[in-house]
Amino acid sequence: MATIVIKQIGSPIRRPDDQRATLIGLGLNKMHKVRELEDTPAVRGMIAKIPHMVEILEEKG
Repeated sequence: MATIVIKQIGSPIRRPDDQRATLIGLGLNKMHKVRELEDTPAVRGMIAKIPHMVEILEEKG
């Protein structure tokens, strides 16, 4: 199972509701929070939707 480690680097303040919902869907809600998620096309698509708010730290597997 491949995983990806992402970190929130942007604030959802003054962002559209769909971008806020994407952050919540990734499990991010506070600045500098780090999550390890399964590397799936759905997760990659969510990251591609908000590249200005998240950073990929590491790709495992």
